[in-house]
Amino acid sequence: MKARAPGMRKSRVPALHTQVLIGIMAGILVGYLAPQLAESLKVLGDLFIKSIKMIIGLVIFCTVVNGISGMGDMKKVGRVGGKALLYFEAMSTLALLFGAVVGGLLHPGTGFDVDPARLDSAAVASYAGAAHAQSAVKFLSDIIPRTLTGAFADGQILPVVFVSLLFGYVLSRLGERGRPLRALVDSLTHVIFGIINVLMRTAPIGAFGAMAYTVGRFGVSSLGPLLDLILIFAVMCVLFIVVAMGAVCRWAGINIFSFLRYLKEELLVTLGASSSDVAMPALMEKLQHLGCSQSVVGLVVPTGYVFNADGTSLYMVLAALFIAQAMNIHLTIMQDLALFGVSMLTSKGASGISGAGFIALVGTLSVVPAIPAAGMALLLGIDRIMSTLRAIVNITGNAVATVLMASLERELDRDCMARVLSGAVAETYAVGDVADISPACGRRE
Repeated sequence: MKARAPGMRKSRVPALHTQVLIGIMAGILVGYLAPQLAESLKVLGDLFIKSIKMIIGLVIFCTVVNGISGMGDMKKVGRVGGKALLYFEAMSTLALLFGAVVGGLLHPGTGFDVDPARLDSAAVASYAGAAHAQSAVKFLSDIIPRTLTGAFADGQILPVVFVSLLFGYVLSRLGERGRPLRALVDSLTHVIFGIINVLMRTAPIGAFGAMAYTVGRFGVSSLGPLLDLILIFAVMCVLFIVVAMGAVCRWAGINIFSFLRYLKEELLVTLGASSSDVAMPALMEKLQHLGCSQSVVGLVVPTGYVFNADGTSLYMVLAALFIAQAMNIHLTIMQDLALFGVSMLTSKGASGISGAGFIALVGTLSVVPAIPAAGMALLLGIDRIMSTLRAIVNITGNAVATVLMASLERELDRDCMARVLSGAVAETYAVGDVADISPACGRRE
């Protein structure tokens, strides 16, 4: 948001986060009062998500290429990437442990006394097929796209990152011969983010449609029997963000609550759309605006979307234990360890797929025979809500990881960050303003 010149009248249009919040509340109201109408509004949320996803590949490409080609030192790329992957694995493991401890202590599934024979296993069949397709070999082979342009056509994040890294590496080795192309990519970056700014104007409508569908389709009364699980998971998410991620932020020199306020628009968009993907472009720009270098943002955020699913990790073990407890299945210590180990792999194996958290859980249960995969039918009705909570933790975790990596690499402009978070500098560009997309303090790289 640009600073207003003296004498300029303050805009009467509410800020984006206010518009999104109004859209969410209106969606809940319509879903409660007119469920059938609300279900038909799903298309509004789908169109918004689709419009953002169509450009995510180009956002990643431009940001990564700009960052890597300007970095020069490829050792630095490996160093930042290595640190990020180690951090991702540490936080994912911590999230899995937290889920296991909470599930083991609170026993959220105890008392359900579910008969496995009465469950609708057919409802889980489509997810099971997708889960079985996500083997470790396939996950690795999918990193390399069939064609160079296929990485963008398929809409998968990791192949786009792979192509972008190759492109940025070669461009950095070309020196002066690559300068015109670097300038072209830089100009394209401004155009792409300008498009994102325009598309984000429709975020309140998308959030309204998605939230109306969720409430209208599943209703409030149908969630009653599973309300305890939802509340437990919601509290877990809040605690993980405030305590675990708050500790990381404190180490990086930033207050978690100030950081969350700064990201309020992205968090509300994620809440409304039940997907962190739609907020990725805005998140990348906002982190640069805060003072993180373009190279670190371009490398850490896209990679984190694949390997740093803290919300999914929190959900995996808790949900598996819930199903076992609901069916009165008592797991041995070895089965608990097997569940934990498999979850570490499957929480990443389904990244980039619609309903990734649910699919990952089906994949986990399929290799832990003690828990029938048909038990997943218990969670189908609340997965939309659980998915929203997972997405909020995931996007927050990737933002925190980026700030930490920028801090460790001494590529975090702390003066700029302090000014932005204190309000001395405008938080961000105005929605739809395609002219001003540079970092807050005039810092490019």
